[in-house]
Amino acid sequence: MKDKILAVLVEVAETEEVLKQPELALYDLQILDSMKTVELIVALGRELGVEISPAEFEREAWATPAKFVEDVEKRLAT
Repeated sequence: MKDKILAVLVEVAETEEVLKQPELALYDLQILDSMKTVELIVALGRELGVEISPAEFEREAWATPAKFVEDVEKRLAT
């Protein structure tokens, strides 16, 4: 599942650096911004069936690729 989650992130972030650096600061380095976050929420729903309300989104939970995967895996488990 981790590979599928990261594939969605690569698609939206438009960089494979997220695969190589699990601690990459996605927002601090402006790889993700508010528009990309919305794209990511939509892509997760489309590709993985994960429904995330923008109100449920926490930037800190998606601060790095590793944290992003962990958060999405938790959502998939519930």
